[in-house]
Amino acid sequence: MNRFIITGGAGFIGSAAVRYIIRNTADSVCVLDKLTYAGNLANLNEVSDSSRFAFEKTDICDRDALDRIFAQFRPTHIMHLAAESHVDRSIDSPADFIRTNINGTYTLLEAARKYYNSLDDEAKKVFRFHHVSTDEVYGDLKDRQDFFHENSPYAPGSPYSAAKASADHLVRAWYKTFSLPTLITVCSNNYGPYQFPEKLIPLTILHAISGMELPIYGDGRQIRDWLYVNDHAEALYLAATGGIAGETYNIGGHCEKKNIEIVQTICSLLDELAPRQDGKSYTEQIVYVKDRPGHDRHYAVDPSKIIRELGWQMHETFESGIRKTVLWYLEKRSSWCADVLDGSYKMERLGKGD
Repeated sequence: MNRFIITGGAGFIGSAAVRYIIRNTADSVCVLDKLTYAGNLANLNEVSDSSRFAFEKTDICDRDALDRIFAQFRPTHIMHLAAESHVDRSIDSPADFIRTNINGTYTLLEAARKYYNSLDDEAKKVFRFHHVSTDEVYGDLKDRQDFFHENSPYAPGSPYSAAKASADHLVRAWYKTFSLPTLITVCSNNYGPYQFPEKLIPLTILHAISGMELPIYGDGRQIRDWLYVNDHAEALYLAATGGIAGETYNIGGHCEKKNIEIVQTICSLLDELAPRQDGKSYTEQIVYVKDRPGHDRHYAVDPSKIIRELGWQMHETFESGIRKTVLWYLEKRSSWCADVLDGSYKMERLGKGD
């Protein structure tokens, strides 16, 4: 059985990975999460009673805490998802992104290197440091028909993507210089249950049913590749356990949509599932706002390598995944969503070491 340390495991993608591992394998998981605004213990309620689950409220910049946890838990795999990840916030406060995404990754790599060097030869063969990155490190695609590949040059355009690109370079350097068995996965835009409402899809759903405006940056024609989070979680597990050290694997949904298309699709689903009392369409609430600085127009990654080499396959189309997502947010409107929107979820931490 594998023993995973998952940093950022109370966040959106991290918690999906935790839930996947606990539900579908015999492996154990120790979640490391600082519980910043996007970390929510409620995301882990479905698996928190498992004897194979543990939680540590930890900052990845705290080297002493990392050394202690590594020594106690004895991981076979590190899955590193802890990161500041919202582009708008990186424009307003880039220092937070430098600290967590760069300094935090460095500190985690050094703790992992010390731990790895203490292992016997058999344990070293199994160990992997899996760093989870973003397609934003590649910059902006110029050709509508093109894709980013694993060897595409880096051209980050925001403080967030620059910090993630820096972390990627550190991970590769620790593999080459120190022989730490690292690998990187690069994902496209995720959507699905438990996503913090600052992101496009949950923001649109919750604003719409609350009668609020649905803001669209610029002309709304920015293109993103969309991936259902549970499909991503399975890909992460396959990469961590079957990926080759030193390699990079792109994980995408082959689902390129303009931002305005995403919002219009959500409005159409809400018109069907939770119609407005006045009989009008939710599209009436769409407004266009000033574009954000440095807004990239087009991202899309080619996932052929992970499909070919590790046998990954998606289970959700965008049509099935977005319907499930809208239904989930409607169902959780008065529970998970309400707790996040009014800040109640933060109070739950007081009894858990906060």
